Amino acid sequence: MSDPTKIRVMIVDDSSTARRILTDIVNRGQNMEVSAAVADPFEAVAQLKRQTPDVMILDVQMPRMDGITFLKKLMVQHPLPVIMCSSLTEEGSRTSFECLENGAVEIIAKPRAATKEVMQELEMRIHDVIRSAAVARFRSRSGGLVSSRSSKSAPPPTFVARAKLSPDEVIPPPNANSYGKVPVTAQKIIAVGASTGGTDAIKVFLEKMPVNCPGIVIVQHMPEGFTASFASRLNATCPIRVKEARSGDLVEPGVALVAPGAHHMILRRAGSRYTVEVKDGPLVSRHRPSVDILFRSVALSAGKNAVGVILTGMGDDGALCMKEMRDSGAYNIAQDRESCVVFGMPNEAIKHGGVHETLPLEKIAARALAKAQA
Repeated sequence: MSDPTKIRVMIVDDSSTARRILTDIVNRGQNMEVSAAVADPFEAVAQLKRQTPDVMILDVQMPRMDGITFLKKLMVQHPLPVIMCSSLTEEGSRTSFECLENGAVEIIAKPRAATKEVMQELEMRIHDVIRSAAVARFRSRSGGLVSSRSSKSAPPPTFVARAKLSPDEVIPPPNANSYGKVPVTAQKIIAVGASTGGTDAIKVFLEKMPVNCPGIVIVQHMPEGFTASFASRLNATCPIRVKEARSGDLVEPGVALVAPGAHHMILRRAGSRYTVEVKDGPLVSRHRPSVDILFRSVALSAGKNAVGVILTGMGDDGALCMKEMRDSGAYNIAQDRESCVVFGMPNEAIKHGGVHETLPLEKIAARALAKAQA
């Protein structure tokens, strides 16, 4: 009999090697265990009749029934938090975003190379996204937000945070005497950070931005290879231009730059203008790209010329450096608990004292625009 205090994970993947690797990774995680590992959705349905897992890891591409088809059926008949496991291909990323739009809460990528460093980072990400999914509110096919563990008699599991690198490893901290010293300019910027549930939240935010809005820089926790597709999908639906950032890109009105997966993004001041630098580096706050890295660079380079926005997500990435943004003169907004898939990152930013006001997702864009234009 499984331990009711642990997160039960079902793995659905047609590759026996992938099932074995994922099973080993999950079972090494604190307060989690694999309840079943099956080869296709038909076997998954049979297992669901015996026991409902807390989280499902679902392969995108399978021969008998693809992941998105199964997900759509699952969200109607047996909704639960689903993490998509996808190959780093154009088709894999495209289908993964369709899955997110149909109720999946996270994406993990199958690595191209199984080096020690890659596998260590993959294991860390898998453990984090499972914890995120276990407490996330996810969208069923009926459109409502559903919480998987809220109806359980057992309390949600508690987790011990692992040691993690601070943003000091990539960008030096601001000098206390430098706060408020960045001159006010006509050019404003909006800096956005998000994680679990952020793909939908960012879409809502950007679709409300007019073509003359201030330049926007965004960090969304996402694997390498997926951010280009994410930016492209946003570009097709939003009034403004959205693109994956490259080093040297100007932060311009009517343009949103999305940090590439597996790279940090730093705001730089170039005279009266702003550019971004995309760089490698260690995981910061267990993430690359890290919201803390972006927010610290905004505090250093933009100060009063910036508006900060922190959206739904698990953990505390962004909290420390959103306080630095506030101390430098930026105005900061957090998404409220009711509209978050996971009220983790916004809550931590509030606790750290970096947030001026908390708003429902639907109202954040208008408020951020008003503060940037004030």
